[in-house]
Amino acid sequence: MKFNHILTSLLAVSLIVIPSKVLQAKTLNEEGFKQYVIELKEAALVQGFNQNLIDESFTNVKFHKRAVAADRKQPEKVETLDTYLPKRIPAWKVDKARALFKEHEEILTKIGKDYSVQPRFIVALWGLETNFGKFTGGYNVISALSTLAYEGRREAFFKKQLWAALTILKEGHIKIDDMKGSWAGAMGQNQFMPTSFLGYAVDGDGDGKKDIWQNQVDIFASMANYLQKEGWNNNLTWGRQVNLPENFDTSLAIPQNTGSRRNWLKAWAKTEKKLSEWQALGIRRTDDTNLPNVDITAALVFPDGKNGRAYLAYDNYKSLMHWNLSYYFVSSVGHLSDQIKYPPIQ
Repeated sequence: MKFNHILTSLLAVSLIVIPSKVLQAKTLNEEGFKQYVIELKEAALVQGFNQNLIDESFTNVKFHKRAVAADRKQPEKVETLDTYLPKRIPAWKVDKARALFKEHEEILTKIGKDYSVQPRFIVALWGLETNFGKFTGGYNVISALSTLAYEGRREAFFKKQLWAALTILKEGHIKIDDMKGSWAGAMGQNQFMPTSFLGYAVDGDGDGKKDIWQNQVDIFASMANYLQKEGWNNNLTWGRQVNLPENFDTSLAIPQNTGSRRNWLKAWAKTEKKLSEWQALGIRRTDDTNLPNVDITAALVFPDGKNGRAYLAYDNYKSLMHWNLSYYFVSSVGHLSDQIKYPPIQ
């Protein structure tokens, strides 16, 4: 998950507020890290990993101060969708997405059918996560995860990721020297955390390995498998931007900040309505025409609050929010996928 929204995802997984004094209480240094690695290796043995795998995996482990700095840096709220989307999906990225869709159309079409996921969403995720595989991160994943576990704020989370990374190495999907990722340990062209790899990565071409770093079939199939397992509906799109009537009751929308994915889903369940009901409340497409006359439900979301853009979100929106609990990320995936679809690629 390219770097600005990796932190968003990790905070969504474990949203913990730590007083600044606590953060300053632990002095981080090379010597402390070396001792901590000894403890990690002992814990790995307890987890059932063999000594040879542990020794090989930790041979070149390093303490990454930059990973700690990136993890502690809180993203500042300085964007709106009106400024964010043009930067995230500029014209060149749309053109590249459409060209790569055409180039890989045969593979994408097969995977789309196998997993019941529209290929345009696979390409959109690929483009937004790693610029179509160009920026996947250069950190040794074992080093990054060990560093962040040592940092301590979310030690249990990063230890879990570390054990998952060792499992991936044990299963032979990648060699330790090639297991590169982001400062947070997100890996490959689809930027899966190690536990996501174990849960969703697939061997798309039957070669016995799940290679999300170099194997295009595995990369696309793993993305599609993720969406399918998280409830994707091939008959729906992601959502649509809409216009609201004057004096609309904005309390009918999901609150902008719910604090967790669980609370967000609860709010969804409380607020979703049929499109016909939203139509009756005066909501229209952005060109002020009627909403589609189809029997589906949607929830109303305001990524920038009630004074910003409004979207009717369909069930697939929930699948994308599971990928990354960020309205901005989901909006960028949705808008890019729409521009891959329209106008039709010749």
